Order: sequence, then C-alpha cells, then structure tokens
Amino acid sequence: MTDAAISVRGLEHFFGEGEARKQALFDINLEIRRGSLTILMGPSGSGKTTLLTIMGCLREVYAGSIRLLDQELFASDEITRVDMRRRLGFIFQAHNLHDSLTARQNVMMGLQVHGRGDPKRHAQAADHLLGLLGLGERLDYRPANLSGGQKQRVAIARALVSNPDIIFADEPTAALDKVSGMAAVRLFKDLGRTRGTTTVMVTHDSRILDLADRIITLEDGRIIEDRAVSGA
Repeated sequence: MTDAAISVRGLEHFFGEGEARKQALFDINLEIRRGSLTILMGPSGSGKTTLLTIMGCLREVYAGSIRLLDQELFASDEITRVDMRRRLGFIFQAHNLHDSLTARQNVMMGLQVHGRGDPKRHAQAADHLLGLLGLGERLDYRPANLSGGQKQRVAIARALVSNPDIIFADEPTAALDKVSGMAAVRLFKDLGRTRGTTTVMVTHDSRILDLADRIITLEDGRIIEDRAVSGA
C-alpha cells in the first residue's frame, strides 16, 4: 500500500464526438496523500467537477491512469468501479435527500446501501453525526421542514456515516453559513487525522481555504497551480 490515496498520470478527458468533440482535461498529473484535505479551485468550466467525478469512479477513465486506493481505474470494468464506489463518500450541491424520510433515516441509508455495521446501531451512528453537525434537534424532521443549509448538513452526514476511505465533495459548504461550513470542514480534517480519511473538495468558498492541506487550481482543463497551505 502506498502513501497516495489517489495517483493521476497523464489523464485526459473529452466530451462529445466528431466535430463536436471537446477536450475537457489536458495531461493531468497529481498525487493526493492519504488523510489529506485537498481543494480544487478554478473558474466555471475549468474542469474541476469533471476531474472530481472521474477520480470518484462516476465517469470512466479513457486516456491516462488513475490509481484509486491502489486500484487502477483505466480499462476497469463496471463491477470494479461499483466496488470502489462503496469505499467512497460523495457530497454534491444537490443534496438528493429522500423527501419521505427523516434526517435520521436519510443518514442511515448511507450505511444500509453499503451494508456497513450492525443494523441495530445504524440509528445511533446517524444521530451521532447529525449531532456533530448541529442537527441534534432535527433528527425526526423531513427535508420539507429543513432549511437548505440543514439539508446540506444531512447530506454531509449521510456521506460520512459509512466511514469512507475517500470523500469527494462538490461545493459542500455553498449552502452553509460560515459557522456551519467551518464545522463541516473541520470534521473532514478530524477524520483525516484520526482515521486517515482523504478529502477532495471543489469549492469557491474562500472562508475555508486556510483549513486545506493543499490547493490545486485548474484553468481550461489544466493544472496551473499546485501549492501546499502553510500551517495546514
């Protein structure tokens, strides 16, 4: 096992076919160490989310190499990618909560889908995480009775409850106030220190940049800056 949770070599990606074919990523090379918090930044259309979803096994690798938790994804089959996704946590801007379920039940689904842990303790695990995210008094609320920021915190708890090896997050703090956003990112940092959980996050939120270990900036599908954050 290497120290790199993610290793990317010569990654390129295209959308469309024929004359409409457009290159979205150009010769991406990077390594992300286990337990670190890495932020991807850049203007709209720079390739941040495309890179995030390819690393997260949500798109196929067509050109180049990605080793995710020591598993090569190039030319991998769907069974391999599904198995890998079970080791990952995903947080996206669209919270995708089930309207008919309570906050607790939505988070419990993160364990039930992965088949993780003792089913009798799923509610306890969900309640613990929701409490850490300031939703201890909203456990039995359905999404219709939660604010946008509260729904996003439920989605964060759902992604974390199965103790994933890697968290992929696309603008996870966009709907959160400063206090809630900082609390969520500090939770990612704590998981990195205590469990070796790796977090890769796309964000435009300047409030949380100082918490990152590393900031990678993309522009027009290329990495234009890759820097460590002093004091992280």
